Amino acid sequence: MKKQTLLLIFAIIFMHISTYSQQALWGGQQIISPEINDDNSVTFRLFAPEVTAVQITGDFLPTEKIQTPYGEMDAPGKAELAKDEKGIWSFTTNALTPELYGYSFIVEGLTISDPNNPFLIRDVGTVTNVFIISGEQADLYKVNDIPHGTVAKRWYASSGLDMKRRLTVYTPPGYEQSTEKYPVLYLLHGAGGDEEAWMDLGRTSQIMDNLINQGKAKPMLVVMPNGNVIQDAAPGEGRDGFYKPQFMVSKQMDGTYEENFMDIVNFTENNYKVIADKEHRAIAGLSMGGYHSMHISRYYPNTFDYVGLFSAAFVPRDGVTSKVYENIDETLKSQKENGYKLYWISIGTSDFLYDANQEFKQKLDDLDMNYQYSESEGGHIWRNWRVYLSDFVPLLFK
Repeated sequence: MKKQTLLLIFAIIFMHISTYSQQALWGGQQIISPEINDDNSVTFRLFAPEVTAVQITGDFLPTEKIQTPYGEMDAPGKAELAKDEKGIWSFTTNALTPELYGYSFIVEGLTISDPNNPFLIRDVGTVTNVFIISGEQADLYKVNDIPHGTVAKRWYASSGLDMKRRLTVYTPPGYEQSTEKYPVLYLLHGAGGDEEAWMDLGRTSQIMDNLINQGKAKPMLVVMPNGNVIQDAAPGEGRDGFYKPQFMVSKQMDGTYEENFMDIVNFTENNYKVIADKEHRAIAGLSMGGYHSMHISRYYPNTFDYVGLFSAAFVPRDGVTSKVYENIDETLKSQKENGYKLYWISIGTSDFLYDANQEFKQKLDDLDMNYQYSESEGGHIWRNWRVYLSDFVPLLFK
């Protein structure tokens, strides 16, 4: 074969590979969205000349009430985009307060992500675009030019569940070089979440890095397990491959997770440089994770000195029987008698679990158990849970 022919073949192959590899670069719309303006208003844009209606939904808009199987809840509102002569739809917000925000477009009734914003997070089975307005509380959610901890995805063996399971572990800046031992916060997700939730939606590593750097929090490990005992890992990360996540799965709140939680503690204490005693263990969680934290901390009543319940559920589900949920008052009394440093409850005033939290507070009052209580505006939302974590962590291990 002639040299010129070979060169031509190689050139064609190279052009094919190059074209294929560049598809992701040239496939997007060449417009800016979202654009954060000088006054902290935000402009969103979508090029869609052939469609007749585009809306945006996001947590920067006034909320709407919706009916769910769990009662009336707040949902992000909607706003209309306007179309210009070039076929670009746009919407500009009022000035926004500092926060991590999520949004999606609705094109003729179909919810889609913003093709100009590659930054997304998954909450249960919904994927949402995100952006940050800097300042105040939101600066805790940013990656700043400071020392950073390490985030690892680890697998541990659960003898009680007869499987290897995945969890997320944050170790503080300097952990690898240090010879000292650290305290541990076990941080639990809500229904529909998994070992990814507190990292992706809760911005845990950013919050921890920033609080530690500011001297507001002790350096500590944060262990974030998967609370769904039928799963070995988050959807797409385990043996079951890619499947659509569900809000509620079987055995979520039937006592199985609580009974086997010490597998997680034992793995942590056998594999990391931690202080393995009650004074240096904390447990906290949101919603279902608050439910788990309350029951784990009283089921093992001499194990955790710090307990955080964020928008927590409290009552076992109908028809569930488990030894974990027996003698609740007696085990709470044992927890009280063994002593603890902090029992912390936080809830939004429009949260659908607000009344359940007031009832649980009354139970603690009747048992003469000390606790700290905090209310915020809003409902059952990640905006609140990021704040609760930011407020809770500085109180630990003092």
